[in-house]
Amino acid sequence: MIRLVRPDAVLVQAVIAGVLSFAHLHDLAEAAGQDGWKAWAYPVSVDLLLVAAWHRLRTLRDAGEPSRSAWSWFAVALAASLGANVATAGLLDLGNVPDWLRILVAGWPALAFLGGTLLAHRPTPPSPPDPEPDPAPLPVLERETEPGVQAEPLPALPAPAPAPTVTAPPALVAHAQKIAADHRTRTGSDIDTETLRARLGVPAPLAEVIAAQLT
Repeated sequence: MIRLVRPDAVLVQAVIAGVLSFAHLHDLAEAAGQDGWKAWAYPVSVDLLLVAAWHRLRTLRDAGEPSRSAWSWFAVALAASLGANVATAGLLDLGNVPDWLRILVAGWPALAFLGGTLLAHRPTPPSPPDPEPDPAPLPVLERETEPGVQAEPLPALPAPAPAPTVTAPPALVAHAQKIAADHRTRTGSDIDTETLRARLGVPAPLAEVIAAQLT
């Protein structure tokens, strides 16, 4: 059984519109002085720029990036196609094309090349890297005891012994008072702890205790 292919109305309409627009662009380019194969290359250039801009626009929108540049080139290509359709509808004398239109047609290849290059080679921003997973927590090792055996409590540490109190004999204090008085008479200032320790020949802790009793 042969299955008949039903034509898509939207596709047929798109083909008709594309052919008419292609023919209008060709006629306008030929009227502006571009003869031969060059007149046929103009419609191809306009349609390719229109498709490239639309494709770039869709890509940027899907990536959530600004698409102002793609919109600009899409508008340029659409204006070129729509302008050719309107110009060949009887509003423009194709036998006497104005100079400004000849300039626009002649400058179109450079403009289309620039737009196609910018659309094709504009870098797409890289996607953000996936977040690294959190490191797994280290297992806590518990000390196991043998069944039936209870852990013995640790013995309490003894309290630290108090530091011994340093006392100075009264005779040594009286001798230190004499040394301090003699030092004050000769120098006019009180004797310091280090000088007192050297004069008495005693350890530093004992010299400090004696010096405290002299003040």
